[in-house]
Amino acid sequence: MSRVDQVKRRGNRPRGAGRVERLLKVLHDDLWTWRADPLPPSVWLRWLPHGIVCLAALGVLIGDAGQLGDHGGIEPGFAFVIALAQAGAMVLALWRPVAAWWMSMAAMLVGAIAVRAEMIPGGDEFTWPWTAAGLIGHLLVLLLLALRVPTRVSGETLVLTALATYLLQGVVGGRNYQPTGQLAVTLFSVVVVLGIALRGRREARAELVQQTSLTAEERARRTLLEERSRIARELHDVVAHHMSVISIQAQVAPHLVENPPDELKENLAGIRENALEALTELRRVLGVLRSEHPETGEPLDAPGTDAAPHAPQPTLDRIDTLVENTRAAGLTVAVEISGTRRPLPPGVELSAYRIVQEALSNVLRHAPGARAWVHLTHLPTGVRVEVVNSPPVRRPPPSQGAGHGLLGMRERVAMLGGTLTAHSLPDGGYQVSAFLPADATDQPPPDDPSIHYYPEDGSA
Repeated sequence: MSRVDQVKRRGNRPRGAGRVERLLKVLHDDLWTWRADPLPPSVWLRWLPHGIVCLAALGVLIGDAGQLGDHGGIEPGFAFVIALAQAGAMVLALWRPVAAWWMSMAAMLVGAIAVRAEMIPGGDEFTWPWTAAGLIGHLLVLLLLALRVPTRVSGETLVLTALATYLLQGVVGGRNYQPTGQLAVTLFSVVVVLGIALRGRREARAELVQQTSLTAEERARRTLLEERSRIARELHDVVAHHMSVISIQAQVAPHLVENPPDELKENLAGIRENALEALTELRRVLGVLRSEHPETGEPLDAPGTDAAPHAPQPTLDRIDTLVENTRAAGLTVAVEISGTRRPLPPGVELSAYRIVQEALSNVLRHAPGARAWVHLTHLPTGVRVEVVNSPPVRRPPPSQGAGHGLLGMRERVAMLGGTLTAHSLPDGGYQVSAFLPADATDQPPPDDPSIHYYPEDGSA
């Protein structure tokens, strides 16, 4: 058939035919399925809901078989088969709700038609087209279906159930019966609305939990990236300065010697070239460290990283100034320094200072009224930093950034090849302990138990 003929054929069709076809296709896709959708076990009660449905199905089986056989006039064996289908639909709805709805509707239609054929004038009135047990069974099927399928599918099953009830009771009709159609449709509507509401509430809570988890992960990731960017900037300032000095000295050195030998010039030129190459490589690596996406090199544009890039970096010599500023903020701090002070790499000095700074800031934020003790131990292989605080005297205010300072401290220590522990003390205090090696190959010495806890007399 040519395209012109197809257009003409569509033009001759009734205007609403396309809408009907689309509607039938939607109903076919939604309802003509054997798709499994098992009911998950309850969080607290586990498999109790499944057991309740199975017990209810047993009750519907017994009740519906008795009603159809004793009062509906149907042969007992046939009545039992119809009741078994109705009860089986309830159990099937635990795993395949749409298929269970079809099975329940088929059992109702077969039972209603069989009862209508046995109706005689003047006989006992019988609830029709829905028996009492069949109505209960279909209620549970619709509830289990509405809890797990989209709202549109729940609405479609409710409309088709109401339509079938209307056609049986209002169009086909029967003799000498008690109508149950209006009551059944009303109850079905209430159950479907209830199931849709519960399903929407469950989905909203799951989405909220997911969004909360994503927000927390994103906050932690951004905090870690900000800290890494600041560490990269600080280490760049320290290392790049020394590499630049080496390059300049290697360039100037030949001019300080009269008639320097060619071998000396070549060595100094090689030193300068290596220093420049190392400086270029350092900038490239630190640029990746600052990047939010290392594989693309996209820079991190985060708040909190806008400090002056050329500001002098603090060292352990400024610990006293840091402690005085912390005391001015209302925290009682005692400082103890032991061991022989030795020259340390600038990165180690800077990281040790930042760890003390962050640990004291955490005490101010999370332990109101507590006292703190800072212990610096200079060792032949590096420096040990320990900050301990007593229990808070009052409840701390809520903080959205709890734990993010520890991320930065761990990142600093890991980059220098050191170790860090942070944990609560038995009496409610807190301890942060870090070892920063002077050489990345050094191993931390064993902890000294005598400096892990603050003085028992409470002196500060």
